[in-house]
Amino acid sequence: MDGTGAAESSTGAVEGGTGERAGPREPLVLLAAGGLALAVSAIHPKDYFTWLLEVAPILIGVPVLVATYRRFPLTPLAYRLILVHAVILMVGGHYTYAEVPLGFWVERALGLARNHYDRLGHFAQGFVPAVLAREVLLRRSPLRTGKWLFFLVTCVCLAISACYELVEWGTAVLTGDSATAFLGTQGDPWDTQWDMFLALVGAITAQLTLARVHDRQLDRLR
Repeated sequence: MDGTGAAESSTGAVEGGTGERAGPREPLVLLAAGGLALAVSAIHPKDYFTWLLEVAPILIGVPVLVATYRRFPLTPLAYRLILVHAVILMVGGHYTYAEVPLGFWVERALGLARNHYDRLGHFAQGFVPAVLAREVLLRRSPLRTGKWLFFLVTCVCLAISACYELVEWGTAVLTGDSATAFLGTQGDPWDTQWDMFLALVGAITAQLTLARVHDRQLDRLR
């Protein structure tokens, strides 16, 4: 083997050893796991219309990720978080957010007044997009890590949350009572404000806790 071949072999071994750039296996595994979970969630859901509305972001987002994989592969962290968020959506779609068993268990354990599973969903709605927005801005704009990046990522997540609330409002206007389970307000007049607040908390939490890990993975993509 010549020097070039040895160098390429050594580089491949290092990348495989990190577990971060070992090839397409992990994204494929995550995609298969997500597809299986989606199929399971579609088996006798509480209401098929609500299920479709809840998993719509998955049905839109995953094809985009697949189509752009070769040109713009994401970090392992981003792909893993996307799967977690997708599962949260699938569970909420299967049971409806107001009737997820885990939410009832927490409600009883903590003496809460309602099923708070939807709060988890909106926290994730800020947490996961924060990593995605951060990745896109760092790789496709002049921005670097710092206060402006933190601020703009937070703004993007709040905008996503607000747009989702507008989608819920529009669905309710168009479909009437059929959207009740999709809205999941459970009689709380401040549900929309809580949803956006938790997305804000999620976005801030993700940036404070995952920035260093995310930066290390981004360095390996460069």
